[in-house]
Amino acid sequence: MTEPVRHIFEVAAEQAGQRLDRFLAEQPELVEAHISRTRVKTLVEDGRVAVDGAPARAVSVKVAAGATVSVDIPAAAPAEPDAENIPLNVVYEDDQLIVIDKPAGLVVHPAAGHESGTLVNALIAHCGASLSGIGGVRRPGIVHRLDKDTSGLLVVAKTDRAHRKLAALFADHGRSMPFLREYLAIVWGAPDRKTGFVDAAIGRHQTQREKMTVVHGDKGKEAVTHWRVLETFGADKNGKPVASLVACQLETGRTHQIRVHMAHIGHPLVGDPAYATGFRTKEKLLPEDARAAIAALGRQALHAARLEFPHPVSGDDLAFESPAPADFAKVLGVLAEAQAER
Repeated sequence: MTEPVRHIFEVAAEQAGQRLDRFLAEQPELVEAHISRTRVKTLVEDGRVAVDGAPARAVSVKVAAGATVSVDIPAAAPAEPDAENIPLNVVYEDDQLIVIDKPAGLVVHPAAGHESGTLVNALIAHCGASLSGIGGVRRPGIVHRLDKDTSGLLVVAKTDRAHRKLAALFADHGRSMPFLREYLAIVWGAPDRKTGFVDAAIGRHQTQREKMTVVHGDKGKEAVTHWRVLETFGADKNGKPVASLVACQLETGRTHQIRVHMAHIGHPLVGDPAYATGFRTKEKLLPEDARAAIAALGRQALHAARLEFPHPVSGDDLAFESPAPADFAKVLGVLAEAQAER
């Protein structure tokens, strides 16, 4: 087994007071090795970073002048998942990255209960040895993910350099770098304004551990979703829409973020088995063909429709759009027909 490579650095006077992750991420040797601040955090959590011989407690500790910081970087591990010949809808590909239009039902990376048949298995077969391993052996090259039953655009890094740049881009979510990730969602009801945003931290549900929820205080992670209403359908006894088509843009990327946030403001996604169970009576307000289309959908009505970002190496602007898949489009179609007949 290959031994990890140890790097040792001394903190100069002008570097005193820096956070540990910033200090390490700015070291030329580590920059050359594509070690980002996110990667430094993982190394600290794994006990591979020491300050003056003692294991570092956190990436936020401040380094002192004259301190010695050592980092043990493990050798790259091969991807463990097997290559599987699963068809991929490749939207774009070059030697640095690949953009996939993921179908609903496909799990992104192997996990308990889904050890094979994942997007990662398909990517290993498609990309071979070029696939980046810096993201971890269970999800090589993956810089963001879509839920199993969410369809749409997903970008994967094929090199460590691309992985580092894309990971930073997705972590930034357009706050300081050009970036757009937009989803289409069919939701129950409709917000009372055309545009708005949800700023509510998300954390693991206390009792239903497979679910996420809005939490208060410091127990969750910051989460911000911007939404705008594109179209409304039907009307209840109070004249309010039964459902609507909403475009959502993410300012952060938390697990189930859109699903949790839209449910939080009273408009959960149509077909969502986890967050819309209390809204099934809404279906009774729709015509039979609309109810049948929702039943056939069998999943949350969520589709990653637009993705725009600068190329991680060339800097060229990249922009991709994915049309709604057939099951999603069917629901939209029958809702629109019912609206036209009113």
